[in-house]
Amino acid sequence: MKIKTILAAGAMTVAAVAAQNAQAGAVLDGIKAKGFVQCGVNTGLPGFSAANAEGKWEGIDVDVCRAIAAAVLGDANSVQYTPLTAAQRFTALQSGEIDILSRNTTATTTRDAKLGLTFVGINYYDGQGFLIPKALGVKSATELDGATVCVEPGTTTELNLADYFRAKGMSFEPVVIENINEATAAFFSGRCDVYTTDASGLASIRTTMAENPDDYMILPEIISKEPLGPVVAQGDEQWSDVARWALTAMVEAEELGVTMENVDDMKANSTNPGIQRLLGVSPGMGEALGLDEEWAYRIIKNVGNYGESYEKNVTAKLGLERGLNALWTDGGLQYAWPVR
Repeated sequence: MKIKTILAAGAMTVAAVAAQNAQAGAVLDGIKAKGFVQCGVNTGLPGFSAANAEGKWEGIDVDVCRAIAAAVLGDANSVQYTPLTAAQRFTALQSGEIDILSRNTTATTTRDAKLGLTFVGINYYDGQGFLIPKALGVKSATELDGATVCVEPGTTTELNLADYFRAKGMSFEPVVIENINEATAAFFSGRCDVYTTDASGLASIRTTMAENPDDYMILPEIISKEPLGPVVAQGDEQWSDVARWALTAMVEAEELGVTMENVDDMKANSTNPGIQRLLGVSPGMGEALGLDEEWAYRIIKNVGNYGESYEKNVTAKLGLERGLNALWTDGGLQYAWPVR
């Protein structure tokens, strides 16, 4: 009886694994069949994801999708973008409308464990803050009792806002607007005393949307932890692995000093075993992901390493230095899992 029970249990396990493996690779196969990655992005947040004057999408979140396209399809431009509000983003991912969500999204317990989502990494460490007009005469968030606050619904921002004011024994009047452009227009028109979101978003809004940025200031308080990163739907481990390691390869490349400019020389001449594995000179990494061996080489050649993406999108456009997003060797939190 024990033997029969063990054999039956083993058969059930094999069947379960087979069923799981039948689903594995479905997203990747679909992307290869249609020839592009469908990427969910912000409706417009310069530095992270926004269309430029020529209609081309740019930003540190956009570069994650471009990196994946380079790895999977050999072309970083083989991406189609779906602009999504905060309220729309998870439904779009759960329904299969998009392959990946790369939209300044905070990793939380309920999102990861309850909504059927998988965060594949953190590409920006942030925290929530407050943007105000200097004419308001406020120097600290502790002076905002009774303020009207513009906030997007369906966000950790909305929840953190309520927690902060409750903890401080203060009241506020929320002005909840789903579309970021409408929300910022309401703030700049004076409908709200305060605009709250991630500090990086506030810097983007102040720098790129205010008629006179010097008329506004970001208050010193950071009231939350906001680890932002790309998200995929649960159920396809191969796809989540590809997305995770595409982002990791960008950080690993910066750690190893591999850039868009020197990647060809590194590939041809470097004797560093880590660089050889990353660039496919020593085979195995591509096979492990179901990709060819030059997947990471194409990411770096066409998109750049993490530091290059940060510099052109965040520092150059918003004036934000690396801070928490510096490499761990420079006192930051960016730390690549070893590509080996």
